[in-house]
Amino acid sequence: MSNASESVETCCPIVELRQYTLKPGARETLVRVFDEHFIEGQERTGMRILGQFRDLSDSNRFVWLRGFSTMEARRQALSDFYSGPVWKEHGPVANETMIDSDNVLLLRPVDAQAGFAFDPSLRPPMSTSSASGASDEPGGVVVATIYHVSPGVSPQLVESAANEIQAAFTEARATLLARLVTEHAPNTFPSLPVREDVDAIVWLASYASEEEYRKTTARMMSLPLWKARVEPKLEIIRGDASPEALLLQPTRRSLLRHRSAPDR
Repeated sequence: MSNASESVETCCPIVELRQYTLKPGARETLVRVFDEHFIEGQERTGMRILGQFRDLSDSNRFVWLRGFSTMEARRQALSDFYSGPVWKEHGPVANETMIDSDNVLLLRPVDAQAGFAFDPSLRPPMSTSSASGASDEPGGVVVATIYHVSPGVSPQLVESAANEIQAAFTEARATLLARLVTEHAPNTFPSLPVREDVDAIVWLASYASEEEYRKTTARMMSLPLWKARVEPKLEIIRGDASPEALLLQPTRRSLLRHRSAPDR
C-alpha cells in the first residue's frame, strides 16, 4: 500500500545556493519568469528546485537553491537546460534583470540525514495570480545562515559543530531544514562559476515570521546547550568573515517555506 511519505526523498547530495544581484525594480519580473517557467523546466532535466526567495534585507536580491544527485548529473542537467527550449525562450528576459549571478556556493549535506526533505506534491500549483508579489500565499520566513570556516579546520570538527546545531534546534523546537558544508569538487559546468574563495557551514531553518525568527534565535542562543557546546565549536571553526543570515521570503511556488509541522 502506498502513502504520501513515499513521495518524499532526502535531497540532494549536491546543492547550489545562488544569490543574484538584480537591477533596481526588476525582481518581480524574475520571480514571475522563475515561478512560471523555470521550476518544471529545470526539473525535467533531472534537477531538483528546492526553493526561490525574495531577500527581505535587499529589494534587489533574489536567492534560490537547486539540487543534483552527482556532479556529473549536474553537468548533464545544466547542459540540457541551458541549451534547451525553455531557457532559449525565457532566458533573455531573466538575464535582463541581472547585474550579477556569480555569488554561488556549491554545497553538500553534512551527512545522510542532513539534507532537505523533497516532496514535490507540497509545491503550490501554477496560478495566474503568481505574477504579482502581493498575491503570494504566506510562506513564513526561511533563514540561511552562512558560517565561514577557517582554513585547516578538520571536516570532523565541522561535522561535530553541525550535529550540535541540530541538537540545539531540537531543544528549541525550531524547524531546521538542512545542514550543509562546502563541496570542494571541481566545477563540472564552468560556464556557471561557483565561489572557490569560501569554505562554509550553512544551515537553513524556517519560521512563521521575522519576529518568530528573532525570538526563537534569542531563546536558542540562551540555552545551556548552545553556550556550552555550540558556541565554543563555532568559535573554533570561525573564519575571518562575519557570519551571514539571509532572511528570505518564499515566492508563491517555492517548495521550501515554513509549515506548521516539519515534513519529515
